[in-house]
Amino acid sequence: MLHVILFQPEIPANTGNVIRLCANSGADLHLVRPLGFAMEDARLRRAGLDYHEYANVAVHDNLATCLDALGTPRVFAFSTRNAVRYSDVRFHPDDALLFGCESAGLPGEVLDALSADRRLRLPMRPDSRSLNLSNSVAIAVYEAWRQLDFGGAVTIPA
Repeated sequence: MLHVILFQPEIPANTGNVIRLCANSGADLHLVRPLGFAMEDARLRRAGLDYHEYANVAVHDNLATCLDALGTPRVFAFSTRNAVRYSDVRFHPDDALLFGCESAGLPGEVLDALSADRRLRLPMRPDSRSLNLSNSVAIAVYEAWRQLDFGGAVTIPA
């Protein structure tokens, strides 16, 4: 399934929400240090409710070791500075969706290391600065999962 990478996340509630999202969608979550919280943080636990045991979460010392652990997947970086809309990409299983920290997004050197077609944005109105991190991740994961025909999802008979 998909991989979600949070690069140096700062807010435990956002990460908790992403844990819950990953548990429900089957995506694996990768957190890249430094983290702005301890993994035992009560706010992280509260936001993730009881989904922590259903999510695959790994913590990595840096982005390079994270990508090495994933076997060098196709990486798509999300930023308000990117030109390609997330909905214009055809996602594959095992793609990695990379998101920056809440206060600064992804560093320029991380974005510059990827080709322009791997740097994606979520459309917003011109006066907006950014979306909440966990909301952005949810939008991207569900679009990628939709393209993959919601593989592994519960099927309800008609």
